[in-house]
Amino acid sequence: IHLVHRFEAAGVAAICIEDKLFPKVNSFVPGRQELASVAEFVGKLLAAKNAQRSPAFMVIARVEALIAGHGLDEAWRRARAYASAGADAILIHSKEPRPYQIVDFARAWNLKVPLIVVPTTYPDITVARLKEIGVKGVIYANQGLRASAKAMLEVYAEILSSGSTATV
Repeated sequence: IHLVHRFEAAGVAAICIEDKLFPKVNSFVPGRQELASVAEFVGKLLAAKNAQRSPAFMVIARVEALIAGHGLDEAWRRARAYASAGADAILIHSKEPRPYQIVDFARAWNLKVPLIVVPTTYPDITVARLKEIGVKGVIYANQGLRASAKAMLEVYAEILSSGSTATV
C-alpha cells in the first residue's frame, strides 16, 4: 500500500510484483526459486489495486511458475488468479533458451489482460512473432546496460592506448 502511494506520488506509471517468497532470488540463479502461495500473492495484488489512486497506474503481476519449474498448467492457474484479482497485465517469465514455453503460454491465454515478456534468454524471438502470439509488451531488461558497458570498455581501452582522454 505504501509502495503504491509513494510510486504514484513520484509519477511512476506501473509496478511489477513477482509471486516469489521473500527474500527474492534472481530468476536466473540456480537453486531456490520458491513461490508465494496464490492466496498470499492475490492478497498483495488486491492491496496494491485498492491503494492506487489513479486509474492510469498499472499493477503488473509477474508469474514465476516456469522459472521455478512448475510448468505451464501452474503458470496458467496463477496467471488467471492474478488477472481475476485485478492485475492490469501478466508478465510471464521463462529462463529457457528457446521461447517454446512463452509461445505455448501466450497461444492458450484467452483473457483480456495483456501479456508481457522479458526475452533475456531467448533473444532470437522477434517483436513481430511476439505480436503474432498475442504478447502486448516486451521488456528488454538489460540490453541498454550491456551496450553501455561495452561502450565504457571501449572508451577505457582508448584512454589506456593513447594515454589521455583527448581522443574520447
